[in-house]
Amino acid sequence: MEILGLSTSPSSGGAYALILSESEGARRLPIIIGSSEAQAIALELENIKPPRPMTHDLLKNIILSFDSSVKEVYINDLAEGTFYARIIFERGDQLYEVDARPSDAIALAVRFGCPIYTNEQVLGEAGILTESETTSTSKSSKSKDVTADKELSKLEKLEQDLHTAVETENYEKAAKLRDQIQKMKG
Repeated sequence: MEILGLSTSPSSGGAYALILSESEGARRLPIIIGSSEAQAIALELENIKPPRPMTHDLLKNIILSFDSSVKEVYINDLAEGTFYARIIFERGDQLYEVDARPSDAIALAVRFGCPIYTNEQVLGEAGILTESETTSTSKSSKSKDVTADKELSKLEKLEQDLHTAVETENYEKAAKLRDQIQKMKG
């Protein structure tokens, strides 16, 4: 996964959507994170160094002081709307895994320049197809025309709203709509 960006909206209450994108695919994975984690990720991505070490800079310095490094970050689970991640550390020829919030794990990943992975289950559950993939999928799977005056079911309306949110890059709204759709299907 690659970091596509961070987005916020006035109604988010200080939360941000961290958008990950498949390196070789068309899906995006929005993860809602706090403002301090978003700031930590953004500062590192923009190569802005604060005068004193921030929390994730401190963690990096501690990890390095133990002759260790972060090898990779793995977003490994999604349960009841909460993402889970593992940080894989490397010290010599030994590997260690630690449970973490994805936002903290990714803040460390950008500092160490290491890859971010997720599994197909998480991406299948929470990933959002980009417009080109959605369009080709819907054309191949739906052969009937939908008239403008046809009343859409609640699920169809939510799916249409999701498509619009992705097109307008409102990933926070897209994540909430995705969760509503999953509950209805589920």
